[in-house]
Amino acid sequence: MESKRQLQVAELIKRHFSIVLQNEGSYIYGAEPLVTVTKVKMTPDFNLAKIYLSVYNTDHKQGVLLEMEEHLTRLKQSLTARIRKHVRRIPDIAFYLDDTLDEMYRLNQLFNRLHEEDQMGEEEE
Repeated sequence: MESKRQLQVAELIKRHFSIVLQNEGSYIYGAEPLVTVTKVKMTPDFNLAKIYLSVYNTDHKQGVLLEMEEHLTRLKQSLTARIRKHVRRIPDIAFYLDDTLDEMYRLNQLFNRLHEEDQMGEEEE
């Protein structure tokens, strides 16, 4: 269970890192991929922010994350400039791919296909 302060700092980082991605993202991974911050989790000691990202408009999602890892210093400096007055210690950041929406779309297509093939069974009303 995360503390209230962890949740507050996570939301602060989520909000500001989203703006950093809007400003710096196209220089790092190009204009085509759309990267959004879905969730941020803070460690209890506030030393690490785990940033979960959704990547759209590309088949090479892991490649986008690798490019962001290569430019980690630039991204962290931009984030630091935005949040340095709000936190005592600037956390390290780590990126993780959040594929929950991709999984949801895949399952939805699977259910639609099963429904079209009449393999879903009888619907009760």
